[in-house]
Amino acid sequence: MLIAKIVLPIRLHQTFDYIVPDKLANLATLGIRVKIPFGNRHAIGIISALSSQSEYDIHKLKTISEFIDPQPLFSDKLWQFLLWAADYYHYPLGEVLFHAIPILLRQGKAATKSETLIWQLTEQGKIIDSCTLARSVKQQALLSLMQAGSEIESNRFSPAVYKALSDKALIEKIALIPDAYCWQKNISSNPSPFVLNAQQISAIDSINQQCDRFGVFLLEGVTGSGKTEVYLQAIEAVILQGKQALILVPEIGLTPQTIKRFQQRFNVPIVMLHSAMSEKERLSTWLQCKQGDIAIVIGTRSALFTPFKQLGMIIIDEEHDSSYKQQEGWRYHARDLAIVRAKIENIPIILGSATPSLETLNNAKAHRYQHLHLTERAGNAELAQQVVLDIKGLVLSAGLSQPLIDKIKKHLANDNQVILFLNRRGFSPLLICHDCGWIAECPRCDKPYTYHQKQHKLICHHCDSHRAIPNQCPKCGSTHLVPIGFGTEQLELQLNQLFPDVSVSRIDRDSTAKKGALDEYLKQVNLGGKHILVGTQILAKGHHFPDVTLVGIIDVDGALFSSDFRATERFAQLYTQVSGRAGRENKAGEVILQTYHPEHPLLNLLLQQGYQAFANQMLLDRQITRLPPFSYQALFHAADRNNQYAPQFLQKVADWLSKQFNDDMLWLLGPSPANQPKRAGYNRWQLLLQHTERHKLQLVLSQLVREIEQWPEIKNLRWSIDVDPIEGW
Repeated sequence: MLIAKIVLPIRLHQTFDYIVPDKLANLATLGIRVKIPFGNRHAIGIISALSSQSEYDIHKLKTISEFIDPQPLFSDKLWQFLLWAADYYHYPLGEVLFHAIPILLRQGKAATKSETLIWQLTEQGKIIDSCTLARSVKQQALLSLMQAGSEIESNRFSPAVYKALSDKALIEKIALIPDAYCWQKNISSNPSPFVLNAQQISAIDSINQQCDRFGVFLLEGVTGSGKTEVYLQAIEAVILQGKQALILVPEIGLTPQTIKRFQQRFNVPIVMLHSAMSEKERLSTWLQCKQGDIAIVIGTRSALFTPFKQLGMIIIDEEHDSSYKQQEGWRYHARDLAIVRAKIENIPIILGSATPSLETLNNAKAHRYQHLHLTERAGNAELAQQVVLDIKGLVLSAGLSQPLIDKIKKHLANDNQVILFLNRRGFSPLLICHDCGWIAECPRCDKPYTYHQKQHKLICHHCDSHRAIPNQCPKCGSTHLVPIGFGTEQLELQLNQLFPDVSVSRIDRDSTAKKGALDEYLKQVNLGGKHILVGTQILAKGHHFPDVTLVGIIDVDGALFSSDFRATERFAQLYTQVSGRAGRENKAGEVILQTYHPEHPLLNLLLQQGYQAFANQMLLDRQITRLPPFSYQALFHAADRNNQYAPQFLQKVADWLSKQFNDDMLWLLGPSPANQPKRAGYNRWQLLLQHTERHKLQLVLSQLVREIEQWPEIKNLRWSIDVDPIEGW
């Protein structure tokens, strides 16, 4: 008797045993979907193993109801990759496998290209004289058009007319399955419009020498140094071999401009994958990639799990970006997993950034990655001049000091553009009662609501709940409610008042939520002429603004004094990326940074010696303190409603670890309240595990997960593990 071990998309590290019907035994293969009776319903699962034995009573096992797929959804290499990923992140295999397929496949839809149903003439319909239908005018007209081979508008005839002709056996409906487009037969590319410099040529040569085997390349290039041109030329070598390429970008907003560059260069099928696609579009693209119909895929984080017929190269643009880390559910890091996939596929992978993460730089220093440098800006554009503005004692209007306002006027007077960066959405981070001090707080998170004036709402930026702005204070009845602090919305309003004749575009998550909104903003900016852009970190990521000559950074002090040891690294990356938007092409640029602490040592190191010197100092500090990348971490999360089960559970975890592992290198911190102790009604706690050896930490986690799943108290709370966390919970 053949037993299939089946995984389901549920948060359990276990498989479920089912009997394979004898008549279907020859179809049973790893990686195919099946329909099974599960409780009082039918569920869709994936076969993860086959065996002739079961730990359960075989006579009590249920039988598989249906085999959905005639062949596995995953290639051997993709299957190996997903199994490795589930094991490394200690996440249920069923959840991982279902995460890697489109939603329509999770729901049971066939993994085949959609067929198109069309009407065509029968043999009788081809020869009959349409005049015989003179008493049925619409039927006669439709038949005449079809016999003439004319194109028929979809809504011209009702379904009843088609059915009448079908009943008379004059037309019939047939299914058309689109043929695969074999782009490999007609590969062509357009010549580069740019003249490469020596560093670009050297980088491309190094990559091309290893285009047929695994290797990791760190392409570190200052903003505007032409990293995309290196990507294009490296991919060209792959495409000419008939292989496919995957390019990951951190934000949906970057995919349209990236895909445009690639479409201008390559005459091959190119698609983009991101969360804004419809489910039908996603499934269609997934199937096309699997069958080899697509040459280049450009997408965000989840595009990493796309199946390919013959993948030849992976590129991770802005590899340092935190958007590559999934922060809910399965907390994988797309950059790290992409390197594993490249190794399994035996292909090269390029990690590109002007500000590489410390983990990536450390790997390059250890010669695990080949380090390629681009230190010159394309077209010999000069790096922007940097100015630190001490704002102690200065009057601020929505965060703007008078010296910065004067600089804005000067640059606009020359018909140039200005970027003002503020990483805080909304009008104001606080709404407070002026008479009694009451603060509008989200009851589910115990955190202040952000006041959004344009939407006339209070919105919690932690759980996304919102409420109407109250007319009076619920505590004292006063109507004197005032916003405290400022965000991008208030900054936009202030700029419109200061510069009424200048276009001001606010670019943040709120203003770009509508599909196509970001593209429209960028289009307006690229028309040229004086313009002010106000925005959050969306502005820092890969956009090219040739007319921007001034970048003003409004508020950075929070990052310099954060308790998060990664905060200064993120600030340095963000600052370098934002400042790189100024002074492109032939225009001189200027960056002004407002701060209350111009003497901060790390800030001065960054501004005077650049990101490379800053990163080297940070790596030295991390090594002394044994923080990542010189140690490895896992963060245990637990949350409950009553604030009792979660801390008790994590204390039990800590006690078990202390008892089971007598290891001085295993360091425990906690249990302690999470960085955000309450969110969406749940009280949140965390326990940090750290070890100097990755494989030993993995061994600890494997044993711990097996142990925890036997504990009855896990039914009273939510718990999860974040392996290699990049921020607190």
